[in-house]
Amino acid sequence: MSRRWWTLRTQLMLLYAVPFAVSGALLLTGAMLAGRESVPVGTPGAVVPPDAETGRFPVVIWAVAVAAFVLVSFVLGRLVAGRFLRPVRAITATARDISASDLHRRLGDVGGAGEFAELAATLDELFQRLEGSFASQRQFIANASHELRTPLTAERTVLQVALADPHATVESLRESCQQVLLLGAAQERLIEALFALAGGQQGVERKEPFDLAGLARTVLRGRPHPGLTVETSLGAAPASGDPRLVESLIANLVDNAVRHNLPAGGRVEVTTAGVADGARLVVRNTGPIVPPAEMDRLFEPFQQLHRARTGHGDGHGLGLAIVRAIATAHGAALVARARPAGGMDIEVTFP
Repeated sequence: MSRRWWTLRTQLMLLYAVPFAVSGALLLTGAMLAGRESVPVGTPGAVVPPDAETGRFPVVIWAVAVAAFVLVSFVLGRLVAGRFLRPVRAITATARDISASDLHRRLGDVGGAGEFAELAATLDELFQRLEGSFASQRQFIANASHELRTPLTAERTVLQVALADPHATVESLRESCQQVLLLGAAQERLIEALFALAGGQQGVERKEPFDLAGLARTVLRGRPHPGLTVETSLGAAPASGDPRLVESLIANLVDNAVRHNLPAGGRVEVTTAGVADGARLVVRNTGPIVPPAEMDRLFEPFQQLHRARTGHGDGHGLGLAIVRAIATAHGAALVARARPAGGMDIEVTFP
């Protein structure tokens, strides 16, 4: 109850009214004392009010005047505070309605100026970002549902066909089981990629020192790529952050570079080095020509070159999305360029 009473309007009212009330009371007191001293009792020709010898009548007049002045000060203070806070009430009511019903709306002109206009513009920008974030989240959920439903549907189809075959043999059933296992492995990889993406978007809770060169060696050692030429130049590149997330970033960059060169052979270059503004990782690969206008789209979830969404084939279009999420979580600068002869260069600089 006390918190409800002690509103900003009440505080502003007191801020305006109290100084005026105190100043008025002091002025009235000074005027009363000066008047009493300027007309002493017994002066010939002076008009003496009743009980002037005791000073009761002037004190009553002073008390009434002070009370009236205080009352007027508080009334005017409340009116001024209400007028001053009218744009805030309009912003609050509209913002509450927008957040509860429709993020497409904006505050626009709230009838204020200066700080209130800046506040309304800031909230409009916030609503715009929230709308974009919710739209992206809905699209991500729809894509993830589709990608998870596809192998489940395929598994069910394989099992139904195997069970409905009256001439099924041990070999045919074994083949069906192997297909189900492959589809299950694809689901497992997708779920692991989704967890990696979620982990990258959550940020880094505790930073640890690591060397990009050492993490890159670990990734390359566990990923043999027959038929591809892999060139490395791994100089010391110390940085700090979450080593597991950064290792996942490097792994997804290398896997993306390798996948971009399939089925034909090609070349992949991995470089690490310490630079003036931090530690830099560069992954270059050959392959099909990537239109420069498509580069930004490839870093969105479930996006692949020449397809808006992955439905078949190797990968789910999450690798570069994971890379961007991890780079953002570490405050790293991510630059991707399409190579004129085909392929792409991706550069990540950790601060």
